[in-house]
Amino acid sequence: MNVAVVRTVLFLGVVYFIVGVVFGAFAGQAASSQGRVAWRWAAWALSGAVFGAHILYERARARLSPRITALHASSAAALGAFGLAIAANVYTHAIGAREHAVALALSLAIWPIMTALPAFVVALVAAVLVDRALRRGARSGSK
Repeated sequence: MNVAVVRTVLFLGVVYFIVGVVFGAFAGQAASSQGRVAWRWAAWALSGAVFGAHILYERARARLSPRITALHASSAAALGAFGLAIAANVYTHAIGAREHAVALALSLAIWPIMTALPAFVVALVAAVLVDRALRRGARSGSK
């Protein structure tokens, strides 16, 4: 990976982390369960938009292969999940809750894997579809 790719993956990993923490805080402060659900859906929607923009950027601008695009997009998502796992561990330790310490420690490995695998599949399918659309557009534009 070149420096620009690493920077992009790191930056978007941080974006996913910030979205998770900020929207999680809003959800925690919601006055109702509907409000909590709305904040969680908003976090998913914003993260999905970032994920889609990353795929479009890598396919349309950087012209990377669908497999490499999926690897980069899923790596950024996994990095965000790792950040959230760290935050969950720090928070639990800070409030002195010990009953789920082992599960939270395992989350440092499980959350990124649980995020990266489906993210890779979704990004690969999306990148292939974007690739086909770009080729179709180039063919119709040349006629």
